[in-house]
Amino acid sequence: MLQPFQSGSGKLPGIIVGLVLLVFFLAAAVKTPAAEPVTVILDAHGNRIEVKKPFTRIISLYSAHTENICSFGAAELLVGISTSDDYPEEILDRTRFSYREDPEKFIAYTPDLVLVRPMIERSYPQFLEKLRRSGITVISLQPNSVSEMFDYWRTLGVLTGKVQAANDMITDFQNRLQHIKDSVLAIDDTDRPLVYFESIHTKSKTFAPESIGAYVLEQAGGRNVASDAVQVRKTNIAYFGKEQLLSNGEEVDFFLAQVGRMNPVSVDTITSEPGFDAIKAVREKKVYLIEEQLVSRPTLRIITGIEKLHNLFFNTTAREPGLL
Repeated sequence: MLQPFQSGSGKLPGIIVGLVLLVFFLAAAVKTPAAEPVTVILDAHGNRIEVKKPFTRIISLYSAHTENICSFGAAELLVGISTSDDYPEEILDRTRFSYREDPEKFIAYTPDLVLVRPMIERSYPQFLEKLRRSGITVISLQPNSVSEMFDYWRTLGVLTGKVQAANDMITDFQNRLQHIKDSVLAIDDTDRPLVYFESIHTKSKTFAPESIGAYVLEQAGGRNVASDAVQVRKTNIAYFGKEQLLSNGEEVDFFLAQVGRMNPVSVDTITSEPGFDAIKAVREKKVYLIEEQLVSRPTLRIITGIEKLHNLFFNTTAREPGLL
């Protein structure tokens, strides 16, 4: 039986006490929502970005970003690509963007992330600042070595919500590479060819010793004639003058050149270069071209480049000069 409430008695009627206790226990039972996990990344320009959830509307202004995101199975996240993107075919019909265009074109497309690389950040800071002021996250990424490449893939995995896919890609790369490594270990060092690897013909440039291109050459089993080449700033290329190359000409078993937008070269261009007949590989018609996407773009196809070069160096069947 309920007792009437008496003011000043210092006691609450039983029904009110029950309600108070019920509210207390219900409040205790309701857990405070856990804060969403935040991943902090530092991009190539030193910008600190807090990633609370994956991005879903991405404009990529670098071919490697585009290709890697597609390799993760996340092509649907790409609402725009760069004017130079050429792979994979499935995304080539996406809207094209350039950092030379009016930022308003980007803003009107409502991306939540624009991916760039350091060259764009250095050369067009006002353009990127306008994107950031509009509320768009801008992140600059580009690895300069294979160890950095794995971290770069993991970062893209975080940004796209494809962390497991990024880790699987790293595992695939490492497994295929181990097969090549085991093969190279069975070869005496003296049987490994000395190779010159050209990056830009018109400027007498090779690949910097710590670059992905030099890594591809060495992992394939070749020995780099230009291992002491001087790196150009903090890039993947290095200067190896023509006189320096010719002075080592008799040691060059293979002459390689990347071919593509950076180095639109042909075998004839190389073999007809004045003085290049001093290079043994030129005289013996061992001049080969390999697509730059396979040796300098930080994607899974780097391992394809390694496999192609390994086959070239150690397959005893003679191969005509030209594109691998």
